[in-house]
Amino acid sequence: MISPENRPSLLRRLAAVLYDGMLLIALWMGAGALWIAFQGGEAAPAGDALFRVYLLAVAYAFFIGFWVWGGNTLGMKAWRLRLVDADGARVTTRAATHRFFTAMLSWLPAGLGFLWAMIDRQGLTWHDRLSQTYLMLEPKKR
Repeated sequence: MISPENRPSLLRRLAAVLYDGMLLIALWMGAGALWIAFQGGEAAPAGDALFRVYLLAVAYAFFIGFWVWGGNTLGMKAWRLRLVDADGARVTTRAATHRFFTAMLSWLPAGLGFLWAMIDRQGLTWHDRLSQTYLMLEPKKR
């Protein structure tokens, strides 16, 4: 498990989420343009379940790709965060997938799963605990 001094604050976590959210919106815009191109120029109807699954798949590929191959997303990199398993090693695709879906559970009740880090003795979120993957704060580069 990551030592307490290497755990990021909730504010740092949320800053990385904000950065990654902006990147993800840009990716979704590009993915939406591709969708329209393959639909003969027609936008997806409101509430189209297939389009929603498509956007979820884009988000999944974004996070899983960065987490598994590099250990962090661009937002995490900017805020010096790295995702690791309980032993401090690189996460597997399975562990990253588990984190991805449990992170969605953390957002569902108005972000309570993230806010939990403020009262958790170890500063962990629901998805940290459920997926047994953890964010660690990397040292500053000189």
